[in-house]
Amino acid sequence: LDVGELRRTLGSFATGVAVATTLDSEGIPRGFTANSFTSVSLDPPLVLVCVDKTASCYPAFAGAKHFGINILCEEQQHLSRAFASKSADKFADLPWVSGVTGSPIFPDSAAWLDCELHDRVEAGDHLIVIGKVLSLGHSPA
Repeated sequence: LDVGELRRTLGSFATGVAVATTLDSEGIPRGFTANSFTSVSLDPPLVLVCVDKTASCYPAFAGAKHFGINILCEEQQHLSRAFASKSADKFADLPWVSGVTGSPIFPDSAAWLDCELHDRVEAGDHLIVIGKVLSLGHSPA
């Protein structure tokens, strides 16, 4: 298969935009824009996100015991762009709060989930990180 053609084909599927966040081993917030986020199970409450192994935040997610998912609203396009960038400090000047696990949560998001690690699955050039939802919230945004 032509990888470029596969990417264009898969890009035809409209997805929401979310920012996955965690703290690295030194307590520094890390994150990335993810369109590979989905619910897995309601009982137990499980979600997953896929992390590219070449992403600068990959080591943080590969070792994380907790992570947050921030589902963005239209007014948060700046967050989507910031976390899709190669910027060294994606959290600079961005307000966030700690979820119950300590994971960074953007309180103005359309919705957010704070998760503890349930499992990790190696899948080609990505790592699938599955989390059990411990707390959540949503707004009318």
